[in-house]
Amino acid sequence: MENCSPNPRKVIKTLFPILLIILLCTISQAQGNSNLEKVSYNNFIKSKCNITTYPSLCLKTLLPYASSVQTNPIKLCDTALDIAIDGARNASDMISELGKKKGVTKYEAAAIKDCIGDLKDAVYELKETLGAMDHLNDPDKDFQWDNAKTYASAVISDANSCLDGFSDRKVNPVVKTKISGAISYVTKLSSNALAFINHLY
Repeated sequence: MENCSPNPRKVIKTLFPILLIILLCTISQAQGNSNLEKVSYNNFIKSKCNITTYPSLCLKTLLPYASSVQTNPIKLCDTALDIAIDGARNASDMISELGKKKGVTKYEAAAIKDCIGDLKDAVYELKETLGAMDHLNDPDKDFQWDNAKTYASAVISDANSCLDGFSDRKVNPVVKTKISGAISYVTKLSSNALAFINHLY
C-alpha cells in the first residue's frame, strides 16, 4: 500500500515562508509600537520643558531619560532633581579644586569655602525635596507639595548666596567667571526642577 503521509521536506518548504512572514510582521509591529512609545515619551518631555525658564537646557538634560520617565510627571520631577544634585556636586568639586590652586588669596579661599558650604546645603535641600516628593500620595499631600516647593526654592537662594561672596573686586576675574558659570548651571537645573514641581497639580 502506498504511503500517504506528507513529505516532511515539502511541509517545511510550504510552512517556512508563511512562518517567516508572520515573524517579520510581528517584529515590524513591535518596532512600530516601540517607535510610537518613544515619540510619545519625547513629546511629553518637550511639552513639559516648555513651561521651564530654561527649555533648551531642560531638553538637553532630560531627553536622554525619556524612556524611564515615560509620561509620569512625578518621575520627571525626580529625574530633574537627581540631575540638579549631580550638577551641585560637580560644581562643588570644581570650586574645591580652584581653591587648591596657587595664587588664591585668603579672601578668595574664604569665599570658596563659604560657597562649598552653600552647595552642600543645596544638595541637602534637593534631597529633602525628593523626600517630600516621595510622600505626595500621603493624606498630607498639600503639605508635602509645599515642602517640596520650599526646599527647591531654597536651593536657588543658596546658589545666589555663593555668588554674593565673589561680587567683591578683590576676586580674580578668571576665578569669578569659572565659579559663576558653575553656579549658574546649578541654578538653571534647580529652576527647571522647581517649575515641574510648581505645575504638578
